Amino acid sequence: MLNKVILMGRLTKDPEVRYTSNTNTLVCSFTLAVDRSFKREGQPTADFINIVAWSKTGEFCSKYFTKGQQVAVTGRLQTRNYDDKDGKKVYVTEVVAEEAHFADSKKQDTTSDFESGFNAQTTQEGSSAEGFTPVVDDTQLPF
Repeated sequence: MLNKVILMGRLTKDPEVRYTSNTNTLVCSFTLAVDRSFKREGQPTADFINIVAWSKTGEFCSKYFTKGQQVAVTGRLQTRNYDDKDGKKVYVTEVVAEEAHFADSKKQDTTSDFESGFNAQTTQEGSSAEGFTPVVDDTQLPF
């Protein structure tokens, strides 16, 4: 079985951070406006997808993502429910982010060590689980 979601869109507002009450784990929430490939008269042109990022991925998103920024998220679809304060059952569908990356074109005046994004499988700074080293300055590449 496979549950894999890949999205690219723009943040509708700055990410919100909170911590779980029992384990004090960081949880970052934000919404992506994802353009639809087809547009019909009178229909919305984007879907608004709720994203939840936990721990290190959430920390990365809260620190570096801002409203209006285009990002790419890879994760899994999750559905859950809970009872609100009035006792009414609320159903939630969201994407749990496993990886988050910048998708905007590179700004001319700034550079960042985190331009490629965050991958939860990164084993140590500067190298990934597959043994590749990210290229920070791509202006010197021959292609």
